[in-house]
Amino acid sequence: MESAPTIPWNTQLQERHAANMARAAFDNAIAAAKAEIPPIRKNRKVDFNSAKGRTTYEFEDLAEIVRTVDPILSRHGLSYRFRTHVSGQNVEVICILSHRDGHSEETSLPAQADNSGSKNAIQAVGSTLTYLQRYLLKAALGLAVSSDDDARAAAAHNPVQELTARQAAELRSLIQETATDEAKFLAHAGAQSVEEIDPRAFPRLQQMLLAKRRTMASAAPKTAAVEDAVVIEEVRK
Repeated sequence: MESAPTIPWNTQLQERHAANMARAAFDNAIAAAKAEIPPIRKNRKVDFNSAKGRTTYEFEDLAEIVRTVDPILSRHGLSYRFRTHVSGQNVEVICILSHRDGHSEETSLPAQADNSGSKNAIQAVGSTLTYLQRYLLKAALGLAVSSDDDARAAAAHNPVQELTARQAAELRSLIQETATDEAKFLAHAGAQSVEEIDPRAFPRLQQMLLAKRRTMASAAPKTAAVEDAVVIEEVRK
């Protein structure tokens, strides 16, 4: 009986070397592109009054991010695309960042469909897709830390912004249910209390806690310290 053909060791070494070279080219291209990408202009403004007072903040929309980064990425052989999964009210977007030499990396983020206002079902999903694409592209390029701070900045200038009582209660319930260290969670959310968390951060924080709850339900029990490390790492992504 003949044995299955094996890949010669030198071919394996060549493939490994090629993969390492592609990864190095990817890393170099990302570093060079980031050095050229300027601060992204916040071209949209939200300004409205509610029972809680006036809310106003600025942000950059997806089109502005694309306009700023696309020419620079192209010069360095980089490109990106999005893959989406929608199941009921659950929406997940995956950003695939690729280099012309073959290496690519993926970043994903889930969220609930945005049913705020008077959106129909399609508009609710579309709003969430755009939101996730905007944040994912910045995260994939490593721009989230420097240019994704409008939520905290707006909260500092607009102390009237608050979570609804239902949102605050849901976060508190999830924090208790998942045995999350509330002080550490608030530190990473940039707030002194659950009620002071910026409402625009609610979907992301909610999904992180829900993901932790799913992990706890499907895996063996872990210590509280380990569980906190999991959710904090997910918040950072």
